[in-house]
Amino acid sequence: MPCISEKANPLAGIATVPGDKSMSHRALMLGAVALGETRIEGLLEGEDVLRTAEAMRKLGADVEKGDDGVWMVAGRGVGGLREPDDVLDMGNSGTAARLLTGLVASHPFVTLFTGDASLRSRPMRRVTAPLSLMGASFTGRSGGGGLPLAVRGADEPLPIRYESPVASAQVKSAILLAGLNAPGVTRVVEPRPTRDHSETMLRHFGAEVTVEALDGGGRLASVVGQPELEGRDVSVPADISSAAFPMVAALIVPDSDVTLTNIGINPLRTGIIESLRDMGGDIEIFNKGVEAGEAVGDIRVRHSKLRGRVIPADRAPSQIDEYPILSVAAAFAEGETRMPGVGELRVKESDRLGRMAAILRASGVETRETEESLVVEGVAGAPGGGARIETRLDHRIAMSALVLGMGTVEPIAIDDAGPIETSFPGFRHLMNDLGARISDQG
Repeated sequence: MPCISEKANPLAGIATVPGDKSMSHRALMLGAVALGETRIEGLLEGEDVLRTAEAMRKLGADVEKGDDGVWMVAGRGVGGLREPDDVLDMGNSGTAARLLTGLVASHPFVTLFTGDASLRSRPMRRVTAPLSLMGASFTGRSGGGGLPLAVRGADEPLPIRYESPVASAQVKSAILLAGLNAPGVTRVVEPRPTRDHSETMLRHFGAEVTVEALDGGGRLASVVGQPELEGRDVSVPADISSAAFPMVAALIVPDSDVTLTNIGINPLRTGIIESLRDMGGDIEIFNKGVEAGEAVGDIRVRHSKLRGRVIPADRAPSQIDEYPILSVAAAFAEGETRMPGVGELRVKESDRLGRMAAILRASGVETRETEESLVVEGVAGAPGGGARIETRLDHRIAMSALVLGMGTVEPIAIDDAGPIETSFPGFRHLMNDLGARISDQG
């Protein structure tokens, strides 16, 4: 579905973005291995999460949406998943594919995974390598390093201590989920703290989880295996990764004033707010609270004169999904914005570092890139725009390009808005209600 984004009217109003994708995946998975019923309010009903819901059904859990919009999961208990009678197609979701690979790796049966063209190109060895140490085996593309992938779960899973070479919440979570069905304590050392939704939600369901800060800035996360998890009520806050798009749109469109409600503000996810504030963004957080152990709050954003900054590399784990839209903010900032330590962007749904550099250049913005960094030279006033963008099945590239078009002199067109449904259903409607001008392009 091609569409085009023209220079926006001032954005104004109060909006609620969809539920947090990371928490939605985890709530479905943990509900499926808990005993009793789990009720999930605010579940993100994007394609990625709906793929996880279907996968949990194939693994034996009962997963249904009630008439009141609340999702119900009747779990099978730790170790109680059953062998699926069909392939688990995870669509575009790397989170679902990697976390579920961990969950089934300690169950004694075979699970087959596949996904769309984008997901089949993404690396899986970062999770299959440690899971092999726990007794699972893998057969698939690139010698078991990519999808399609067959996972033969361990008959007698082993707890491990694994030092991850990358700061990845997906790697950490896959190992902790596998460790649920292994005797003893499973431990993961990460070089820098990453989002801790898995640890928080595991505790919420009754698991014994500890997290220890290490010298040098790393963390050790541990889970005691074979617990009896119990079904819980989960209230999923709005996703800060989705909120980042209207936030940046409000910052770059003159006279804008937007409030976003009930946003998850977990400190390990708020790097985007820190970076935008460093650049001069007028961002206020209020009505703070806690839901299911997670910090939440309302966020008010007003148009601001942005300035280029060096974004610290150690902030990357807390905003890794937000760099595409952060680079859009950088295009409107006065001076140079440097983003080092972002090589992980090259193995996301697309090569996001390369794609955003190309998109900005096509819109009149100077960029420089290396394997691990991106530099954006902001344009005085507004970039020219006028580009037509290939999204390459990447939802965040699609949304970033459309936000870019809200502030450029000439419109920005994209070839396919369909991937946006994986994470932000209703994106176009919400943005247009605030004052954007996104429309179909024939």
